Parts: sequence; structure tokens; C-alpha cells
Amino acid sequence: MGKSRSGRRRQAGAEAVVEDVDGGLAELIPDPDRARAWTLLIDGAPQSHVDLDDPAYLSFEYQRRLGHVIDLVAPPGRPVHAVHLGGGALTLARYVAATRPRSTQQVVERDAALVQLVRRELPLDPNSRVRVRSVDAREGLAKVPDGWADLVITDVFSGARTPAHLTSTEFLDDVRRALKPGGVHAANLADGPPLAHLRGQIATAAARFEELALVADPTVLRGKRFGNAVLVASDQPLPVAELTRRAASDPHPGRVEHGRTLTDFTGGAPPVTDTAAVASPAPPASVFR
Repeated sequence: MGKSRSGRRRQAGAEAVVEDVDGGLAELIPDPDRARAWTLLIDGAPQSHVDLDDPAYLSFEYQRRLGHVIDLVAPPGRPVHAVHLGGGALTLARYVAATRPRSTQQVVERDAALVQLVRRELPLDPNSRVRVRSVDAREGLAKVPDGWADLVITDVFSGARTPAHLTSTEFLDDVRRALKPGGVHAANLADGPPLAHLRGQIATAAARFEELALVADPTVLRGKRFGNAVLVASDQPLPVAELTRRAASDPHPGRVEHGRTLTDFTGGAPPVTDTAAVASPAPPASVFR
């Protein structure tokens, strides 16, 4: 029996929500272990997990690592200005609102139908000070005032691939323009062996930022499997020691690379420009089984 293209179906005692959105078939699947938690899938690929009762809970490995960056971008509890390129189920915007009350956030999520679905089924706290724009990520970024953001998070996937125009030095020039001095850019990157995309992205960030750190599962860094890596960049020193400690204590421990080791990891890969940019590689089907 095929899936309904729009509607609800029973699962684990709650109703899954299944709807067409601009990017494919969206499914909100209830979490059997958490009363008001949901996983968002687009065309079968897991995108986000949200716990409406505990928005500070981050289930996905890469989102936990981005959560560490959010925690360390400013002293605990201090409000920040955050830009999220890619919204999904607004998991990280909810996390910032929960852990840093009175923060002001801009979310750029191109898929207007997805935004509508998420707002309806997983409503945001009306006091969360989150503005969502349904435009392309670079178009939305261009509207952010110069020097406004403490933090820019790039987590954009189209068909499980990062679009080419979000992988270039020109894109990072606009990220830098939007950041305050000392602000931080964090990008969710996905790659597998031979890690050519990841090496190129590190080289691209190194061409635009003084300080870099990479957080990933050691097996991904060794090119043993496809997975996510979080690249953190700033023009000021990063809290590498604390980031390392937190990543190591995650349920799936991560490794942090920085400095000369990270430079060597690029293997001499050149920075990516708009004219040469390509989308990130598609994950093998086995990743989502």
C-alpha cells in the first residue's frame, strides 16, 4: 500500500503527518519514546527532530554538535543575533530560543510549503522572536544587515545535497559581511570517501576565515563511511578545548580537528569559487536504512 500524498496515518499510537511540500514528500513521524516529539523526513531522508516539550533536546548527532557551537558562541544565557540558512523543522532556532531567551533570529527556508506545515503542526513559541523568510539562502543572507549576526548556521540540503552556490568563497564573503567581528559561522557538511567535497569546503573556509575547527565522527574523517561534519569558522580564536570536550562526551563521540592538522587534511585542495562550485555528493541509499 502506497503512502498518502497528503494526510495523516497512524503510527506508534500517534498520527504521522504526510504532505507534499516544495522539496518532495514531507513526513512528520511521532517519536515513540517522547510524548510530543517528531522526526521530519523529506523523501525518506531524516531532516530534523523536534521535542515540543523540551526544545533544548537535540536528537540528531550533527544538531548536537551545532548545539555545542551555539552554547559556546557567547556566555551562557546571553541573547544573540542568529541567522539560520536552512530551517527544516526549526530545531536549532527553537534551541537558541530555549537556551538564550530574548535572542533575535532570522531563518531562511526556501520551502514555503514546508514552513507552513511546520508552523501548523509544530508551532513555535509566539515569544521566540524568530522570523522566517521563504527565499533562497543567498537571497535571504543578502538581506541581513552588515555586521548583524553573532552566528550564521548553514544547514541547507536539496535532495540530500548542499546546493553548489552555498559552497563557494563568494558565498562565504557574504557570510563574513553579515557577521559581527568575532562572529561565528557553522556549516553542516555531508560527505563520504574520498572526502573531496569536505576537503574543498575546509580549503574554501580557510581562504576567508582565520580560525577553523571541524567536528566529526572519526570514521567519517577516516573516509570509512558517509556522514556529517560540522565546520566552524571565525576571525577570532575558537573555544577548541571546550568544543573538543563536549564532542567527546556525546552519545556518538566526535573528534575535533583544527590548526595544522586540519590544514593538512585538505591535501592541497583549492578553494571553491562560484564558477567551479558543484553540489555536495548524494548519500548512498544505505545511509537512511
